[in-house]
Amino acid sequence: MAHLTPDFDEEIDRFGTHSSKWDMMQPLYGVPAEDGLAMWVADMDFRPPACVQAAVQRMADHGLYGYYGDDTGYRDAIRWWMQERHGWTVERDWIFSTHGLVNGTALCVDAFTRPGDAVVLMTPVYHAFARVIRASGREVRECRLALEDNRYTMDFEAWDAQMTGAETMLVLCSPHNPGGRVWTREELQDVADFAKRHDLILVSDEIHHDLVMPGQNHTAMALVDDSIADRLVMMSATTKTFNLAGTHIGNVIIADPDLRARFAARMAGLGLSPNSFGLFMAEAAYSPEGAAWVDALVAYLDGNRRLFDEGVNAIPGLNSMPLQATYLSWVDFSGTGMERAEFTRRVEQDARIAANHGPTFGSGGEDFLRFNIATPRARVAEAVKRLQEAFGDLQ
Repeated sequence: MAHLTPDFDEEIDRFGTHSSKWDMMQPLYGVPAEDGLAMWVADMDFRPPACVQAAVQRMADHGLYGYYGDDTGYRDAIRWWMQERHGWTVERDWIFSTHGLVNGTALCVDAFTRPGDAVVLMTPVYHAFARVIRASGREVRECRLALEDNRYTMDFEAWDAQMTGAETMLVLCSPHNPGGRVWTREELQDVADFAKRHDLILVSDEIHHDLVMPGQNHTAMALVDDSIADRLVMMSATTKTFNLAGTHIGNVIIADPDLRARFAARMAGLGLSPNSFGLFMAEAAYSPEGAAWVDALVAYLDGNRRLFDEGVNAIPGLNSMPLQATYLSWVDFSGTGMERAEFTRRVEQDARIAANHGPTFGSGGEDFLRFNIATPRARVAEAVKRLQEAFGDLQ
């Protein structure tokens, strides 16, 4: 049923629904299903906007699920959203629909690099990047982000020294997951310069670009420097913004005709086409009603962020990195002096919370856990209470 007014406080039972986040919490983390809190997988515990629910209902009422034809409306919805929300003009023929952005990343690796090439990642960073790069027979070149004043910064002098000539691609996460940074325009210009300096294809994953906290401003990489258009691939999606991860749909947007032709050839060779559910839902989401819902969502997430950070940062030795974007809080446990196994045990066994382990995000993540706060506020408050109790001996 469609909900005209979003109720982000509603606690929806997701157990037994094939939810990776909730149903796999006990098998993977040992956190009990009966009273555990799932704060790992990056999907939200909120229903999408009413316009999306209505689109699914219309499909169900029609009752036929054939091949999708004429995606003009879908492409125009993407173009409208990018123009209205991000000030970025996109043409219809620049847009490819992939099975999510992990698939989009893998397709970029396949289309624009060769086995044995190295792909640059600024770590710690979203763990799926390294997984698909290595599975494709490419090398991951980890360029570690510097930690300054409790936020990540880019260290290009160090990274320049790491380049060997084997690198052919850079995958940028903007805004950054797991650090929650919104990169400044100046930082993005430095990324563009780095890509030109080392002749790298630049893949900018901007899946969290709509989930930016009040007072912060995201800049699309396509707007930073026209001179990188011949090496730039943009990636975006409705999936994080509107909680549609299970639709596995994403946008790979390429302005340069030569890059576009190479990408199209790989998609054709693999026989890829999007599923109709995702297309209908994305077109409905990228609308004025969807925009109003996102504005309400971000305000709610900002409240969750403040509650979580205040509670966690009150625990001696714990530090939640200031969250400028996303709904993923990155918590540093190094101040406790504990080994990783010990602080992880306290979170999982004592607090009964499933959170992502920092080392999966690459170099620099060893002392961290990532917590998903896109859940009703009562659960965030409960998580804070449990963490304070689990580390109560530090008070």
